[in-house]
Amino acid sequence: MPKDVAIIACDGALPVELAAACPDAGVYTLEGVPSRLRPRSKEHRLEKIGSLFEAMKADGRKQVVFAGSLVRPQLDPEKFDQTMQAIAPELFQAIGLGDDALLRTVIKIFEEQGFIIVGASELAPELVADNGLKIGPEPSLQELTDIQRAGEILSGLSPLDVGQGCVVALGQCLGIETVQGTDALLNFVAATPEKYRRNYKGVFVKSAKKDQDLRIDMPAIGPQTIRSVSDAGLAGLVVEAGRVMILEREKTLQAVRDLGLFLIAKDL
Repeated sequence: MPKDVAIIACDGALPVELAAACPDAGVYTLEGVPSRLRPRSKEHRLEKIGSLFEAMKADGRKQVVFAGSLVRPQLDPEKFDQTMQAIAPELFQAIGLGDDALLRTVIKIFEEQGFIIVGASELAPELVADNGLKIGPEPSLQELTDIQRAGEILSGLSPLDVGQGCVVALGQCLGIETVQGTDALLNFVAATPEKYRRNYKGVFVKSAKKDQDLRIDMPAIGPQTIRSVSDAGLAGLVVEAGRVMILEREKTLQAVRDLGLFLIAKDL
């Protein structure tokens, strides 16, 4: 593994798995952003982003990987350093254009500082769902139809920069994933009145947006996703092969088996 990697570690299991896969990587966290790696990290304020750039350069870090979930933090303009003052207009303009535009801008800013942005999947390819993965019972003909329908919905939403997940039951869309995330979608589905479901379970499909830059925001599932799928009364889930990560893999796959669901990775 390369020794010049910097992990910008946000919330969730992904930073932990990357740090285990790249033990020589430097770990950097952001003040106010949860991270399981905070005890071993160097913490920085986003308002003082210049100090983050300087620290990574001083440590000999050339490759940067963003890992974990990050809710857009509140920034205090009065605390901006010179570097943040210089990039703030471009950054704030991108914020108003949606997640994809913001992530592309973040990549551009780091590249202008001389860093190479790498995806978590490049450093730990074993995390990515491989085509042909299949666990649990075979989907019914109706479930296969619902899987196709959910894929079509996600594909249609891609140009609008909305959604990485969709639930369909008996041809009806019961919900799409928005900024609140996967668990919120599945909790919403779990609360859907039975009259809309007609005693039919349905399926959850997770995929990347078609033009998404996967170096920063590759979709992922983990054990909690599986529990939420089960709590929502669904029959199983499908993830897009090669474009969705499976975190805490053994726990996730075992949860699928224990809960009697199906999990399939395939092209969508």
